[in-house]
Amino acid sequence: MNKLITNKNLIIVNFAIVSYFILILLINFYKIDFVLIGVFREMLTIPFLIAQIIFLVIGIKYLIKNQRNLLTIISVVSLAICTIITIGSFF
Repeated sequence: MNKLITNKNLIIVNFAIVSYFILILLINFYKIDFVLIGVFREMLTIPFLIAQIIFLVIGIKYLIKNQRNLLTIISVVSLAICTIITIGSFF
């Protein structure tokens, strides 16, 4: 399991999750309404929400145990900010 969670993989996954939610925000802001975009948004939002929380926990544990790389810290902090905004939008 430790071989799967490397510095590079964690950075890629964190930025992919943050990019997805930024893309959803931009789609809602510009009121882009295509059926295919709506289908993908409905199919991917819940898995990305779950992955967001899971990878935030994994990222924090990774930063505590391993060496701290600046890009890894930035990716985990951006994921934490995205998580706060996303979960905060429910309330």
